[in-house]
Amino acid sequence: MTKLTITRCETSTDQISPMSGDANIFTTTINPSSYNRKYGTKFSGTGDEQDTAIGKAAPVAKFARSEPEKVSFSLTLDGTGVVPDAADTTVAEQIAKLRSIAYAYSGEEHEPDAVQVDWGDELSAFQARLTSLEIDYSLFDPDGAPLRATMKLEFIEALTEAQVALEANNQSPDLTHIVRVREGDTLPLLCERIYKDVSKYLEIARFNDLDSFRSLTPDTLLRFPPMR
Repeated sequence: MTKLTITRCETSTDQISPMSGDANIFTTTINPSSYNRKYGTKFSGTGDEQDTAIGKAAPVAKFARSEPEKVSFSLTLDGTGVVPDAADTTVAEQIAKLRSIAYAYSGEEHEPDAVQVDWGDELSAFQARLTSLEIDYSLFDPDGAPLRATMKLEFIEALTEAQVALEANNQSPDLTHIVRVREGDTLPLLCERIYKDVSKYLEIARFNDLDSFRSLTPDTLLRFPPMR
């Protein structure tokens, strides 16, 4: 049976990548019985700050932004020995490993690391940050050590600035664009698409420190700043 995994990631300017090695991967011994995914959008003109004088027409709701996706689920941890996959580890050790991967502060990143949650096709490669971790202990040995616990976890989608820009795909020339080069793309073609002006390709080549504007490497990220 496929087990849910939570993997520590390293974050660069352009992407979030899962790390390898047992110390960076938490594998559940008991899969969650359910999980929740939450999507949201924000609209302007609908907040409490709006003037709600009697007789005034309702404000027009205008799309403002998409909210990051959220995922939550609960995990049961067992240290009684009845679960074969957990026979060699205690509940405290399982909690400590998950905390080190998803919760502990990273001195290099100056924030907790991003993680990747994987479980089946519907929850595959979900890159996120842990926003809440709640632990309920329910069984103890004679010395008080926990033998069973339930962890409630909540995650919020993690994206780099480059990924946000790519997903937004905003077409305004007044905004900075980040474009992933595709096979056949040229700087004049991209300038025509964004600025409606082919002649700006030399400025974009200089802005991105390109040695040559004639040959672009697919999957390269190029920045197109606001231009007039």
